Amino acid sequence: MLKSSERLAKNLHQTVYGGVNELRSLKTNYVPISKQPDSPIYLTPRKTWNVFIPPGLYGGGMASKSLVERLEEQRRKIEAWMKKIRHKVAILSGKGGVGKSTLAVNIAACLAMEGRVGKVGILDADMTGPTIPKMLGIRGTSLVAGPPGIFPVVGPLGIKVVSMDFMLPSDETPVIWRGPMKSMAIRQLLSEVVWGELDFLVVDLPPGTGDEALTVAQSIPGLDGSVIVTIPSEVSQLVVKKAVTFSKKLNVPVIGVVENMSGLVCPYCGAVIDLFGRGGGRRMAEELGVRFLGSVPLDPRLRESCDEGVPFVVKYPDSPASEAIRKIVSGMLKALP
Repeated sequence: MLKSSERLAKNLHQTVYGGVNELRSLKTNYVPISKQPDSPIYLTPRKTWNVFIPPGLYGGGMASKSLVERLEEQRRKIEAWMKKIRHKVAILSGKGGVGKSTLAVNIAACLAMEGRVGKVGILDADMTGPTIPKMLGIRGTSLVAGPPGIFPVVGPLGIKVVSMDFMLPSDETPVIWRGPMKSMAIRQLLSEVVWGELDFLVVDLPPGTGDEALTVAQSIPGLDGSVIVTIPSEVSQLVVKKAVTFSKKLNVPVIGVVENMSGLVCPYCGAVIDLFGRGGGRRMAEELGVRFLGSVPLDPRLRESCDEGVPFVVKYPDSPASEAIRKIVSGMLKALP
């Protein structure tokens, strides 16, 4: 016999794919998480959560409406919240391991340090591998909500953060979702989170050009553009080029390309070691006809600052990498409308 959480997951799966199950039998508001440490993330009753989520797409108040009506209501809510945010920027790359999240955190920190404390937010759109809370030192906290919706967790420099990591009961808990469920979760967060008045919302996307990236690109009205991250190697460029084409096909302006991990300065002799090659990001940008924002050198302290939960540009503001990130932010600001 299926457990109740598995039955609910099956019901939602049917709703996502076919729109035939209206979830009328649900008497409780259900949300996508389990507090059982050894359980995968399905759907469980709200009472097992460490965070309250208002009635939404997964059941409750909207359960008696058709799928089309629910999606339209959700679209209107997303549009209303996004109107309060001046600029929305996606950090994108077709390749994993190029440092998107590290750059997202430090770009947000730079923006906040330039007179925008409390006016910058990060949406961690990586449903299965969220890392933003760790990099900002705010793991272990929980999302809270009131009548308006879900309130973000506030990190260093007043950066507002929403992430799946806040909802996981343990480090070993996997999020076992097919693409449509990840898309539904992102749309629910976009429609329920009370960001308030922001100057910038930075959206950290997972690798690839699949469900999460597509959902963000199609769901956020007025998305200002994407910052494409690569490393110098040809292998990375081969995949990252697809992210540039992805943005263009979806009419998302490409703000520019960033080459991360661009050379390592030896701490003993000062020589520059090109671990992953050099200049690949610039060449790719020129080939594709997009702006090149700059290169960020490797610095072992970047890894340390991420592990410690302190933005690198805050802890080491005078380092070459911090200076490079500030120049990238400056170029990004000039490219925005």
